Amino acid sequence: MVKEPSANDCWPPSGDARREVTLIPVCYAFSASHRLGSRLPLRNLLHLTWNSMKCYSKDSAIACTLFLLGSLIFMPALHAGNDVLGQVDLLGATKVERTSGVWIDGQYVGYLRELKGSKKILLLPGEHEIAVRQGGYVDFVQKITVRGGQTQTIDVRMEKDTRVQFPQITAEIKLEVNPNRAAVFVDGVFVGHVAEFSGMGRALLVAPGKRKVRISLPGYQPFETDIELVANQKSTVKTDLVQGGPAEGTSLHQ
Repeated sequence: MVKEPSANDCWPPSGDARREVTLIPVCYAFSASHRLGSRLPLRNLLHLTWNSMKCYSKDSAIACTLFLLGSLIFMPALHAGNDVLGQVDLLGATKVERTSGVWIDGQYVGYLRELKGSKKILLLPGEHEIAVRQGGYVDFVQKITVRGGQTQTIDVRMEKDTRVQFPQITAEIKLEVNPNRAAVFVDGVFVGHVAEFSGMGRALLVAPGKRKVRISLPGYQPFETDIELVANQKSTVKTDLVQGGPAEGTSLHQ
C-alpha cells in the first residue's frame, strides 16, 4: 500500500534543503506507477501523485506528473519491441552442422549450437542471407524473408566438398584461447571455432609448412600468428583475446 504524505509531513524547505528534496516527488511517482500501474486507471494514478505533491512546489509537482506519464507510455513500448524483430532458429542434425560457423548478411555471429537463449538470432524484418560454413564442407547459403514477431526454423545440412584434398601427412595445432567461441581461420579459410581444437584429444590438423592462423570474434581485437611446422610436429597457440575490437555483428575479415 502506498501511503500519501500527511500535512504533518510537509515543511517549507529552503536553500540546500530545497534542492535535496526536489528528487523525492519523482521517485515517489515512479515507485507508485510501477506498483500500481497494472491495477489503477491513469486518472487515479495522477490523482495519487498530485495529492502526494501538495507539500512540494508547483514546478516539482508538474515535473513529477510529466515523468509519470512518460514512464507509463515508455514501458509498454519496451514489451512491444519483441514484436518488431523476427526470430530465426537454426537446426543441425549432426555435430558437423552444430559446430559450423554462422554468418548473417556477411557478419559472423557465432557457431550454430550456441545461437539460442540469450544468443538467439533476432533480425529486423526484410531480406537476409544466412551462410553456414565448416572446413571441408560446401557452404550452406539460404536467403530468407523475416517478418516481425514471427519465428522461422531452418534445417541446416552440410555436404562434404569433394574438391578439398586432406593432407596425408599432417602437423598438429592445439588452441588455448579465450573466449573459446572465437572463429578460427587457417590461411584465410574458416575451419571452426576455438573450442573444437582445445582440450584433451582435440587439435587442428594442418599440412606441414608455413601456416597463418587468425582468431577473430566481434567485440575483440583479432589475433594472428604465423607458424612454421614440419611433419608430425605439435604446436600450441595460447592467448586471451583483448576486448575492444569491432562490435558484435561486424564482418570478420578472413
